[in-house]
Amino acid sequence: MIDKLLRVPKEYVLTPLAAALRPVHPNVITVAACGLGLACGLAAAQGMAGLAIGLWAVNRVLDGLDGTLARMHNKQSDFGAYLDIVLDHLVYAAVPLGLAIAAGTTGVYLALAGLLISFYVNGATWMYLAALLEKRARGATASGEMTSVTMPGGLIEGAETVVFYTLFLLFPGILGPLFWLMAALTLLTATQRVVWAARHL
Repeated sequence: MIDKLLRVPKEYVLTPLAAALRPVHPNVITVAACGLGLACGLAAAQGMAGLAIGLWAVNRVLDGLDGTLARMHNKQSDFGAYLDIVLDHLVYAAVPLGLAIAAGTTGVYLALAGLLISFYVNGATWMYLAALLEKRARGATASGEMTSVTMPGGLIEGAETVVFYTLFLLFPGILGPLFWLMAALTLLTATQRVVWAARHL
């Protein structure tokens, strides 16, 4: 919902770090971010809340840094953007799975299933819509976005996902309700995009 508003301030904050990391290829940062995200999921599964939260925080910084680094040093590539999306989704599955393993209750596992189903549906609504918009020359380049492909907006985007995942890690005692809440809002987001597509495609 607020990702486009945050892109410029995020770029400003991360620019000094990106400048210091000039020799490092952005894809290295992307893979490192994924490794830390998976480690966050493992730490969560072991009930190591403090470590999991720290790993999640560093993962988020690195996830934003790879794009800034690529743009600053002219190292952008289609493969890099593709790799970033794929590995992000791996982390987005691993962290709630780790938390659900630690909780170990049927209710939380059912809520996790609902959350992952919502991600599956939402991914289809935005990824294919993004491809169609690029095909019609209404994508990221046409709209001046700082991403490789346009990210059709919605109620739950990257910033909201970060907030929810942080809440998951901070409040594992109410994991089930938090999972269901995010699943419901994610499905609402998917519905928003389908309605938009029906009106504009």
